[in-house]
Amino acid sequence: MNHRLLALVVLAVLIGDARASDQRRELEFAEQLQAGTSAGNVVWLNSAGQRFLGIWTEAEKADNTNAVILLHDMGNHPDHQPLIRGLRTSLPEYNWATLAIQLPLREIGAEARDYYGLFDEARGRIQAAVAFLRGNGARNIALVGHGIGAAMAAYTISLEPDALLALAAISLPLPDSTLPQARIGDFLKQIALPFLDIYAEFDLPEVADTARQRRMLAKDNPVYRQVVINGEDHDYSHDPAMVVKRVHGWLTLNLNPN
Repeated sequence: MNHRLLALVVLAVLIGDARASDQRRELEFAEQLQAGTSAGNVVWLNSAGQRFLGIWTEAEKADNTNAVILLHDMGNHPDHQPLIRGLRTSLPEYNWATLAIQLPLREIGAEARDYYGLFDEARGRIQAAVAFLRGNGARNIALVGHGIGAAMAAYTISLEPDALLALAAISLPLPDSTLPQARIGDFLKQIALPFLDIYAEFDLPEVADTARQRRMLAKDNPVYRQVVINGEDHDYSHDPAMVVKRVHGWLTLNLNPN
């Protein structure tokens, strides 16, 4: 093998590794969730030939016409406490079915920039989640994401604006990156759907320090709203119920569920 060909092979391996999700970590989370998840049913979905776990919780006092897909932050899972679990178990009490899905992961210790190469894989999983919800009677579907999950949601909606009805982005970062998947600011300018932008008073710098920039980028969207949760940090561990309340009130106002 000549040096040029060897270099191309090494480059291909490196690129492939940069884009590959850590399926072993996903399986470890899946084992834990199958053994100990309450309030909801574990389901398995498929995207691009790869199975991934979701937790499906039906609306309590209505059919599943109105549903939310929940997207966790980087390195987490679809029952992560307190925020994702709080949303997925509380919204059904307000007649919103929830489907929290496992997003692709990188290795432990990976940084946010390491996740940008997984955005297309995440998009495929969101598409599979939409198909699952449609098959279970959902007509009004919103995306609710936290951190990198919110960025993956914005990326997906910017490419498929007609597939979903609304986006609630919790602690949405504006990364300092030139990678196409990380150009969140460009995505914000394209989104014309009802858009709730929640961030914490003591959030990460790439979230809190860019709040005004996000408002300006979304200024042409008449159904964009930004809300700050005082006294909280990126994990919303002090009062996650306040975030649930904000998301539920916004869903009710913008999508008028039965």
